[in-house]
Amino acid sequence: MGNVVLVGMPSSGKTTVGIALARVMDRKFVDLDDRIAAWEGMKLQEIIDNNGNEYFHYIERQVCLNFKEDNMVVATGGSAIYAEDAMEKFRENGVIVYIQISLQTAEKRLTNLATRGVTLAPGQTIADLYEYRIPFYERHADLTVQSDGRSVASVVLDILTQLNRFKPRLITEPVIW
Repeated sequence: MGNVVLVGMPSSGKTTVGIALARVMDRKFVDLDDRIAAWEGMKLQEIIDNNGNEYFHYIERQVCLNFKEDNMVVATGGSAIYAEDAMEKFRENGVIVYIQISLQTAEKRLTNLATRGVTLAPGQTIADLYEYRIPFYERHADLTVQSDGRSVASVVLDILTQLNRFKPRLITEPVIW
C-alpha cells in the first residue's frame, strides 16, 4: 500500500501527528531523526556540532535512501527535503504529506535551537530557514495540511481525508474518532 511520509519544518508536529496517524491507520511509526542518531551513535545536535551541516545532510540523505520498510508512517527530519533523490524514492512508494505551520508558530516553538538539531548556517535565523525551505516542502508534497491552532486529532483527520481522496487504497476501513 505504501508509506505515508511526513515533511515539514522542525516543530511542525511531524512526530506527534505521525504517532497518532500510525495508531489510527494501524501501522508502525518511524522517526528518521532517531535513525540518524542511531546511525551516528550521537544526538542530532552533536552530529551538527562535531561535523557540520553538510555532513549532517549527507547522513540524513543516506538514512532516507536506505529506508526499505513499507506500509509505515514516517516522520522525516526537517532538512530531508534537500535530498531530491530520497524524496523521489519516498514518492515512488507512498505519499508525501507536508505539515505546514506559519513562521510565527515555528519561531514560537523553536526555543531550543542549541540542542534541537536544526541545521542553521552561521547568522541564519528561523525566518531565513523558513523562507528557504518552504519551496522545497511545497515542491515535494503530494498533500498539504495546515496545523496551526489545530488539535492533533483534527490534523490527523484532515490527513486521512486527503489520503482517502489521493490514494483510496491507503485506507482500507473507515476511521472512527
